[in-house]
Amino acid sequence: MTSDFELGDYLRSLRESTQPSTVGLGHRGRRRTPGLRREEVAMLAGVSVSWYTWLEQGRPIKASVEVLDALARVFGLDGAQRDHLVELAGHRTRPTGSPIGVDVPDWAQRLLDSIDPIPAYLLGPTWEYLGWNRAQAELFPPITTLAENERNLVWVLFALPEVRDLIVGWEHEARRSLAQFRADIAPWRDDPAVHDLVERLRRVSPEFDEWWDRHDVAGFETRIRRFNHPTLGVLGVEYQQLIPAGRSDLRVVMQLPIADASLDSGVSDPPTG
Repeated sequence: MTSDFELGDYLRSLRESTQPSTVGLGHRGRRRTPGLRREEVAMLAGVSVSWYTWLEQGRPIKASVEVLDALARVFGLDGAQRDHLVELAGHRTRPTGSPIGVDVPDWAQRLLDSIDPIPAYLLGPTWEYLGWNRAQAELFPPITTLAENERNLVWVLFALPEVRDLIVGWEHEARRSLAQFRADIAPWRDDPAVHDLVERLRRVSPEFDEWWDRHDVAGFETRIRRFNHPTLGVLGVEYQQLIPAGRSDLRVVMQLPIADASLDSGVSDPPTG
C-alpha cells in the first residue's frame, strides 16, 4: 500500500470510529455509515469537503502540518496517533535513515549485563533484538535460538506458537504491542525490510493480518505483564523503557519483577480507532 493510500485508509478508519456526540454534533438524520460523515470532518477541521475527500481517497495532495493537527483534534488523537498521522502525510517527526544495520554501541551489552538479574533487552528502531542478558534468556528461552531474520519482537509475538502459552492474556498484549510497533516504525514504513517483515507476518499470523488493517496506534506505557513460565511458574513483571542519551534509535527494555503476579495487567484495552 502506498503512503497516500495508507494515509487515506487511516483517516477513513478514524472517521468511522469517531462518534458525532464526541465532537459536539447532535442527531442529524439517518446515518448509513458509522462515525462521522466526510462533510462533518471537513467542517470541523476547516477545510473543503472536496479536499478532504481527495485526501481520504489517497490522491497525491499535500497536507500541511497545521491541517493535520486540525484533523488530529477532530478525531481526538493522542501524541503517538498524531505523530503517526503526520508521518503518513510525508512529514517527519523523528530522525530518519535506514533502520537496518544499526550500529550497536560497545557499552550496550555491558549495560544489559549490569542490569542482571533484572531481565532486559535492547531493541533497534523496528523492534529488532540487538542484545539481551542472562535473565532475559532465562525468562524467554526462545530468544537464544532465533534465526537472524526472526530476531524481532513482533515476529516472536505473532509467529511463535509457544509464546501464546507463555504470555498470560496473549491477545490483549499482542494487540497493544502491535499498536506501539505501528507508531514506532512510521518513519520507516516504506523501507523494503520493514515491508518484508509486515508481509511475512501477514502470511504466518491471521491475527496480525486482521489487526494490521485496523490501524491501531499507541505510545509506550509502563504496564504489567504476566508470564506462565514452564519452569519458573507464574511471574509478573513491570515493563520500563530507557532511551540512551544520543541514541534515540535504541531502547533498553527492562522487566522489573513484581510481588503479586495475580495483579491485573494494569493497562486499558488496545485502541480501536
